Amino acid sequence: MSDSIKHECGIAMIRLLKPISYYHKKYGTALYGVNKLRLLLQKQRNRGQDGAGMATIKLDPEPGKRYISRKRSISKNYLDDLFKDVYNHFRGLTPEQLNDPEWLKANKPYIGELLLGHLRYGTHGENTLETCHPFLRQNNWISRNLVLAGNFNMTNVDELFQQLVKLGQYPKRKADTVTVLEKIGHFLDDEVQRLFNWYKPDGYSNQEVNELIFENLDVLRLLKRACKKFDGGYSIMGLIGHGDAFVIRDPGGIRPAFYYKDDEVVVVASERPAIQTAFDIHFSKIKELKRGHALIVKKNGKIIEEPYIKLKPSTPCSFERIYFSRGTDRDIYLERKQLGEQLTKSVMKEVNYDFENTVFSFVPNTAEASFYGLVDGVYKCLNNKKKEQILKLGNKITPKKLEKILSLQPRVEKTVVKDAKLRTFIADDASRGEMVAHVYDVTYGIINNEVDTLVLVDDSIVRGTTLRDSILKIAARLRPKNIIVVSSAPQIRYPDCYGIDMSVIGNFVAFKALIALIKEKGKEDILQKVYKKCKKQEHAPKKKIKNYVKELYALFSYEEVSDKIAEIVTPKEIKPKVKVIYQTIEGLHKACPKNKGDWYFSGDYPTPGGNRVVNMAFINYMENRNVRAY
Repeated sequence: MSDSIKHECGIAMIRLLKPISYYHKKYGTALYGVNKLRLLLQKQRNRGQDGAGMATIKLDPEPGKRYISRKRSISKNYLDDLFKDVYNHFRGLTPEQLNDPEWLKANKPYIGELLLGHLRYGTHGENTLETCHPFLRQNNWISRNLVLAGNFNMTNVDELFQQLVKLGQYPKRKADTVTVLEKIGHFLDDEVQRLFNWYKPDGYSNQEVNELIFENLDVLRLLKRACKKFDGGYSIMGLIGHGDAFVIRDPGGIRPAFYYKDDEVVVVASERPAIQTAFDIHFSKIKELKRGHALIVKKNGKIIEEPYIKLKPSTPCSFERIYFSRGTDRDIYLERKQLGEQLTKSVMKEVNYDFENTVFSFVPNTAEASFYGLVDGVYKCLNNKKKEQILKLGNKITPKKLEKILSLQPRVEKTVVKDAKLRTFIADDASRGEMVAHVYDVTYGIINNEVDTLVLVDDSIVRGTTLRDSILKIAARLRPKNIIVVSSAPQIRYPDCYGIDMSVIGNFVAFKALIALIKEKGKEDILQKVYKKCKKQEHAPKKKIKNYVKELYALFSYEEVSDKIAEIVTPKEIKPKVKVIYQTIEGLHKACPKNKGDWYFSGDYPTPGGNRVVNMAFINYMENRNVRAY
């Protein structure tokens, strides 16, 4: 993605099913769980660069002993800083102490059977230690302690907040992280109290009631009650003080979660390859947590996966496949290649099947897999052309003619590369703009001046500012006749509200193109009509709200919007003609058949809250308010 956006957090959870001494004996360290959690976070660091955090819980602690430990960091080197502080607790210990797991568990933090990790990519607001997961809800009752971390955005924070107020709470912040923590925490308290009231009249001591609560706490019932009104995309992990753990996934499967279990561990992470690498597991042994299901690990080690909320149509985020998840997942890698290959026909048609004077390349590095797919398609196209030429020659074929046909190969080159990040401490805008334009560099001397067409594959185009201000300017220095920018993702037309920082609709280059077309055609009155429709339903029940912004895009063809985008992103001073070719939504679904969440492309939101957000984003645009829509 040439435009930088913030998105999708990363989460990881480990439940050690054996005593700490087991891992010390088998793997040579009592820090087995900590080491594995570090690796899981390291292999998902693409999902969060604003901070990281971890927490551990010890099973069966003695009263008065610390059993929950938490550490968070928002430093520049957040992962190194996080685990440096964790490991510092074990420096200076004697060999005897390091090899005594029982002593370590009793006397040192982070030696616990439950471990939870988080990588933060803040979609909005301040980046402080207080906003970094995991969050902790503390209580002197061990079974009322709750540690929570997640990859989520809720569209109905106001509604959830008001529910907490009606319950008698005074939340300290109006944020989805706080409301989710307090909502689950409230019903955890309620379930614990219900069991206490059930067992206490039978003559059990308070300590005995505690043990009965540990054994009989119905985590599934708790989640069903707490999450009933959640509207958004989420994968949320929780640890309960006495040792129960859970992971929930939203009913549409928007946010990802994968897990693996054997007789030693239960492991959950946002991405499958992280588990494969950390535990050396074949991908076939790793399961995807089903949408609308909870994975619950009881203190006694019992594991269940059960539905906790009414299911919705399956709409996993397609951006996970296009860009967010690391391409080391086999399925994602192949899907990205197919996204590129499917664009072959459109690209070759645009260059008039001129293989000799077309150079294929990509930018940025995240578009590499799609580029390979396009190149595969180009080779297939060229082979078909060669086949036709050979058959056409018939018995007139000669070794020289055959050699000439076979020697033609696609021109595949690395033409645009991202240079070291330039920090711009310059005060004036002109100088800063000049520096930003050189974030990318080019490989000179491989383009025939004013003859060749340069094809650049990008995985998606959000705002188009990096294309306009940097990539196309620097690519034009190669002096191609034409530049074709190929996006393996469709046009991003609508805001996201389930985890990606794309909520200001006026920032999207597709929306800018739409507005430009409307003004060119003298149809500004339609903007006012749609604005009035949105305002009319601003406070309507969310289930009755419709996405009226769709009516604006329906005025123009897909190609008309693409051509206008090309005009917008073309720097005025460059000579090459610029064309932009986008993936279609149909092509996206063909390449990624299991991830049908496409609301940022289609406007078809998977939850009622999405329609409210898109209309609010349009209202903000019309009222000249450059603010978030939720």
